[in-house]
Amino acid sequence: MRALAHLNKYFWQYKTRFFLGILFITISNFYAIVPAMIVRITFDFLRDVKPIFTMMEGTPLHEMYFDLLIGVFLFFGFIIVLSALLKGVFMFLMRQTIVIMSRFIEYDLKNEIYNHYQILSLAFFKRNNTGDLMARITEDVSQVRMYIGPAVLYAVNLMVLFPMVIFKMIQVSPSLTAYVLLPLPILSITIYQVSRLINIRSLKVQKQLSHLSTFVQEGFSGIRVLKAYAKEKQWGDAFAKETENYKDTSLELVRINAVFYPTMLTLIGLSTVLTVYVGGQQAMAGIITTGNIAEFIIYINMLTWPVAAIGWITSIIQRAAASQIRINEFLETKPEIRNENHEPLKVDGTIEFKDVSFVYPDSGIKALNHVSFKVKAGESLAILGRTGSGKSTIASMITRTYDINEGSLLMDGKELRNLNLGAIRSSIGYVPQDVFLFSDTISNNISFGIDSDENLGKRVHTAAKQADIYDNIIDFPFGFDTRVGERGITLSGGQKQRISIARAIIRDPQILIFDDCLSAVDTETEEKILAHLKDLMQGKTTIIISHRVSSVKHADQIIVLDKGSIIESGNHEDLLTLNGAYASLYQKQLLEDDQRKFA
Repeated sequence: MRALAHLNKYFWQYKTRFFLGILFITISNFYAIVPAMIVRITFDFLRDVKPIFTMMEGTPLHEMYFDLLIGVFLFFGFIIVLSALLKGVFMFLMRQTIVIMSRFIEYDLKNEIYNHYQILSLAFFKRNNTGDLMARITEDVSQVRMYIGPAVLYAVNLMVLFPMVIFKMIQVSPSLTAYVLLPLPILSITIYQVSRLINIRSLKVQKQLSHLSTFVQEGFSGIRVLKAYAKEKQWGDAFAKETENYKDTSLELVRINAVFYPTMLTLIGLSTVLTVYVGGQQAMAGIITTGNIAEFIIYINMLTWPVAAIGWITSIIQRAAASQIRINEFLETKPEIRNENHEPLKVDGTIEFKDVSFVYPDSGIKALNHVSFKVKAGESLAILGRTGSGKSTIASMITRTYDINEGSLLMDGKELRNLNLGAIRSSIGYVPQDVFLFSDTISNNISFGIDSDENLGKRVHTAAKQADIYDNIIDFPFGFDTRVGERGITLSGGQKQRISIARAIIRDPQILIFDDCLSAVDTETEEKILAHLKDLMQGKTTIIISHRVSSVKHADQIIVLDKGSIIESGNHEDLLTLNGAYASLYQKQLLEDDQRKFA
């Protein structure tokens, strides 16, 4: 229950519904007890009037007395029916309060988890797979809702009904009540022992369900690869194995419950047998009446489901606790990147690295090693290097996806980590190497980073032209309203990259970062895009990350990275004069371009 204490704030938030629910449960149970008392009164009344009725047989008063008795019994029946109706009304009201409260809390909890996901750093999402993240916000929250709603409702119902019924039973016969309650200590011990096993099995079920969700998510995301390698059967067999594990784990929990419920029902049945046996003896001795026995049996039947539901409630609570432990694990995760400054900020765009080093926390790879450079506001910087040289890491440092380990990273002369993170990212147009498009229209993907305005359509078209994707878009059957599918699956790699570029430049940011975003287009298209972007880049700080010299040769400053260190820096002409790594790469790519032209 310690894990579920996280939900107490929600119970307090909806305290009005919660306490009204308890009130309605109490009133409902009061009307549930009334029929038992009426049955006892009816039995005893029938016992008392039977001799009189027999004596009147054959007299004129016999028929009149019979009509009177029918009226009394109809009145008793009316009270029972009325009590049942009122009980039903208040049961409806208690569900409208408790169960609806659970839906509100489910809604709030999902939003809390999702909002917390949003503030966590990128490293968190690299450490945890998507399937597990989805399982915690869906399946785990659903298990918690079962605790907040049905489990709480039936637990409160038991806590209210049990003392009310026991009190009435003690009023009738304390000794008979003691006999009836004899099986309860055995029931309590059984619940205590079994609940521990349920908790262990519940944790296993939730973990396996998370593995299963991850497996399915990866299968759908990688369906093109699966089909390309004709691995459908192997993947299907692997899925069958995962589902088999889930089935076996779930059956372990089911077997425990299968033993639990019959055991409880047997103990409840034993109470009924004791009532009939002991109550019969007391009735023969004149201690209680036959009406009391009938009343006792009704009371026991009233307790049968609530007491039997203890096992069901226990199972729900244990599963909810297991799920809440998993939820709390993520909710208690603190973001590595924090925004400590919320003051408004105007970004000019001067960026300076001073002896910056960085090691990725999860892999331990040293991506940057004492890197120093400065790009003034309005200038362009190109970063060139082989795969794994640290190019994209520099972009991650500037957007503050990660924080540097050593050195200083300044923006407009101030430490980056001390500035308003939201303002910095709003001032950056970033085109990542791994392009991601939402399963939406092309227009909405391009305008993703801006708020709607009256010139939105015009701005979308202008950005598409600047990214050299406009002609492609208007050739589609639905133009800018074309839906691109999951992750842009319906588009080519080059089209996705150019839409991503349009999405970045439509914001008119002060800093532009292009992280190898032209790798999927040919040289001719690349030149067209760069020509369109040339005017746009005027007065903006631009960082171009690429492995092509043709993409970077017009930059004001070029740095060449190798194994996280700067091995050359300068402009295009300076680097050619050095006749080093840059010049060698330039000559090699010129030769490759010539070969493609003559091919």
